[in-house]
Amino acid sequence: MAVLAVVRSWNTHRAWGVLDSPQTPGGCWAHVSSIARPGPWNVEAGDEYLLQWESAQQDGFAYRAVRMWLAGTEPVDPVVRHDGTAYTSSLTLSFDED
Repeated sequence: MAVLAVVRSWNTHRAWGVLDSPQTPGGCWAHVSSIARPGPWNVEAGDEYLLQWESAQQDGFAYRAVRMWLAGTEPVDPVVRHDGTAYTSSLTLSFDED
């Protein structure tokens, strides 16, 4: 079950922050990988998120986010492929003939 939480702080460069809710006293540590939203994200202090959490010791916090998504939206988990290979990327350049 998800609870309503407010972002206390978020460090974009470190990709984690802290959310507050009555169910997670002292704060809930959250990593960007717990955001259930595809594409670009922009988390800011004061934003409201729905939060699914677990009890855990993480960087001095007693709670850790398992999944979070912006309040008023539906969660959309990114597509994760587990085919046993490492991440790969490619680039193809095409030039117009003169």
